[in-house]
Amino acid sequence: MSASSTENSSQPPFRDPTWNPARWLPTTRDEVVARGWDELDVIIVSGDAYVDHPAFGTAVIGRMLEAEGLRVAIIAQPNWRDDLRDFKKLGAPRLFFGVTSGCMDSMVNHYTAAKKLRSEDAYTPGGQHGFRPDYATTVYSKILKDIFPEVPVMIGGIEASLRRVTHFDYWSGHIFPSILADSGADLLVYGMGEMPLKECVRLLKRGVPFSSLTSIAQTAYLLPPGEAPPKNKNWDDIALHSHEECLENRELYSKNFKNIETESNRVKARRILQLTGEQLLIVNPPYPVMSEPQIDASFDLPYTRLPHPKYRKRGPIPAYEMIKHSINMHRGCFGGCSFCTISAHQGKFVASRSKESILKEVESIKQMPDFRGTISDLGGPSANMYQMKGKQQWICDECIRPSCIWPDVCRNLDTDHTPLLDIYKAVRETDGVKHAFVASGIRYDLFLHDKGTTPEVKASHEKYVEELAAHHVPGRLKVAPEHTSDHVLKVMRKPSFNLFYKFKEKFDRAAKKAGKPATPVIPYFISSHPGSRPEDMADLALKTKDLGYRLEQVQDFTPTPMTVATEIYATGTHPYDGSKVAVARTPEEKQTQRSFFFWYKPEMRNILRSTLNNLGLKSIATRLLDEPQKTTDVTPPPHIAPCGKQLRREPTRPEQKIFRRPDRRK
Repeated sequence: MSASSTENSSQPPFRDPTWNPARWLPTTRDEVVARGWDELDVIIVSGDAYVDHPAFGTAVIGRMLEAEGLRVAIIAQPNWRDDLRDFKKLGAPRLFFGVTSGCMDSMVNHYTAAKKLRSEDAYTPGGQHGFRPDYATTVYSKILKDIFPEVPVMIGGIEASLRRVTHFDYWSGHIFPSILADSGADLLVYGMGEMPLKECVRLLKRGVPFSSLTSIAQTAYLLPPGEAPPKNKNWDDIALHSHEECLENRELYSKNFKNIETESNRVKARRILQLTGEQLLIVNPPYPVMSEPQIDASFDLPYTRLPHPKYRKRGPIPAYEMIKHSINMHRGCFGGCSFCTISAHQGKFVASRSKESILKEVESIKQMPDFRGTISDLGGPSANMYQMKGKQQWICDECIRPSCIWPDVCRNLDTDHTPLLDIYKAVRETDGVKHAFVASGIRYDLFLHDKGTTPEVKASHEKYVEELAAHHVPGRLKVAPEHTSDHVLKVMRKPSFNLFYKFKEKFDRAAKKAGKPATPVIPYFISSHPGSRPEDMADLALKTKDLGYRLEQVQDFTPTPMTVATEIYATGTHPYDGSKVAVARTPEEKQTQRSFFFWYKPEMRNILRSTLNNLGLKSIATRLLDEPQKTTDVTPPPHIAPCGKQLRREPTRPEQKIFRRPDRRK
């Protein structure tokens, strides 16, 4: 069944104010007519269902364009298999089509690390499958260019953003050119798109042709063969190895990445040039970090905070149910973790909302009919980076480190938690709010360090742990050490696991002081990350056994475009120094590593014993599989290697099968 037939199958009840078309961006021709419009300026085509909430990028961009005075409509999850009526139903927009796969890369949305179909599509009503194609941005763009060849297509969102240059695609095993080459789109907006889009709109309103939008920061485009890059006195250029060179030599492909990551995270970034076939790819530098008024303006737009009512009979949208009563307080992440795409999309510098904007959103949540007094999350990409920035901006301006907190916390980073504590107190003391939890993961290295800290900042670190334990933990606290082996953590750009012991001791002490029952600290781990070997997973199993854990919150490493770990997976070498790194690639290698998470299951004992014996680690097999698990938390003495021997040091997600997509929707 097509999206259009689903929409027309039931008429909205006129007594229900939720159906008032003035509350929503139009999604059908009738809704456009109800607005009194005879033409649209922009049509956004999205792989997600339409949820009018600030956590959903389509709504953010739609509302932002609306605030700029444009007539905007959304085609959500169009049927790409039939006669393409969904793409034609609103006609051609006056300015451009905006295309996004949605809040996730469509391949990550569809498949697990083992390339098996996920159990649900979290951004579709009822969690149903089959409502978006693989490589959705490319599929949608090609269809639009075929139907409306004269209308510009602008692509954006996480899928386009992370595929803006030559990239490795895990699901096919191939190196692909920029998504601009495959999709035929005219312009790519990468990262968080409000600022570059506003500049595009400003120029288009002045009559500048779409094809002349070449000097806007945080955009990318392809130049025709033989055309020279437009001159820009504000930007220096850096040339990457061509796409064809990357196809022939993965070492050159790997070397490209260091430059790509560096320029993505610099304050004074250079313009990136890459020859792709006979065309030249231009990636303009990113916008400066959003100011507080700018990010407030994005979150303060008139969202209904609801899924479009046309989905009512199709069931809840899982991703919306998870975040509908949560608040995102900032963007960006200092971490630069090797496996994470946040810094590649949002940047490594943090943009924070004002206290007034956050409390305004609390009031909006309180008006939601199903709100029962609990804010489910006061967080962000990492929960405790709110209002943090460099002490001396000139140092940040010159910095080329991919992470502000690895290998250690930068002395120039102000890690004062006082502004965050002020937000926590204000929210939990708001009338009608019973609980204000922190469900986003926290970075404990931000309050366990003492580099360059004043007594006042150190006091804020202590107070943060105490207030977190006393007021803001919803039964369990999630943290992500990711691994226990130091050399794997080095490849991950994560701190030593010794810091987890220190944090857990401090948090348990704070919970006891607050008179709280024992609060589980739930650690998240990754198997098969580049650098990880079976003996490293044995180290992880032993350490977590000694801590009394039987792990459930685990995952296999999924290579996603534009991360250090993915480049290592694709090439076997580290892009920063060219060193060789161990990589688990086959389903058997991945399953071997994953099995160590579940050492306590009877069916795993023989498998693990055989693996450890083959590695010459019989003593570890005895400790892991034969000795009883301790019932109290134990920190291994620092002078004893946790596996009973010194493991080799060397830098560095179930079985895999491609799912064949259904031929039609249900």
